[in-house]
Amino acid sequence: MINEIFNNVLTNSTSDISPQLALLTIVLAAVLGGIIAVTYKFTQNDDTYQSGFAVTLLMLPVILSVIIIFIGSNIARAFSLAGTLSIIRFRSAPGDPKDIGFIFFAISAGLACGVGLYAYGFLFVMLLCLAILIIEKTKVFEKKYVHKQLRITVPEDLNTDDAFEDIIEKYTVKHSLTKVKTTDLGSLFELCYEIYTDRNINRIEFLNELRTRNGNLTVAISDTPKKEK
Repeated sequence: MINEIFNNVLTNSTSDISPQLALLTIVLAAVLGGIIAVTYKFTQNDDTYQSGFAVTLLMLPVILSVIIIFIGSNIARAFSLAGTLSIIRFRSAPGDPKDIGFIFFAISAGLACGVGLYAYGFLFVMLLCLAILIIEKTKVFEKKYVHKQLRITVPEDLNTDDAFEDIIEKYTVKHSLTKVKTTDLGSLFELCYEIYTDRNINRIEFLNELRTRNGNLTVAISDTPKKEK
């Protein structure tokens, strides 16, 4: 009974692709999706890496290739699938801007497999993955300077106008005093600077030189806080 139903489905299928070729398409799409997912894993740091997103990258080429197999050359079926997919809403937490690029990457791989361009799809995925790995390894597009916040606690009797200017200029490429406030019941002041420094700056030496000027009080360098939306 089950064999009859299965054979009937295959014989009445309007798809332009044979079951064997369909299986090959799905397997190759999964392989390409896996290559893209592994590339994503090795180009992300621990803060931005999402295991669920990596699984999604593996799934997308398979899903897209299967959709194309289902559609075949049937125009009515294509419109039906388009109408079904149009009601789906995709929601995701804000992440690395490269994520959207990986999504389109996976979709393109799935489309290439679905239309039967296996060699071109494989070549496309391998070349782009290699380019992504090289770019990530060489840090070609990484910012040369980093934006940080510097907080210096000073005693109330210290002249804060230019007490630290020479030291800050020595270790930064750009800086500005953004806030001066009292602390410890008004007995101390806290100076807040926005600074731009080289990535290879020696923070320990920077902090030690500042501490010699502020009487060994608190000095802190931190990432600039993100603005709330």
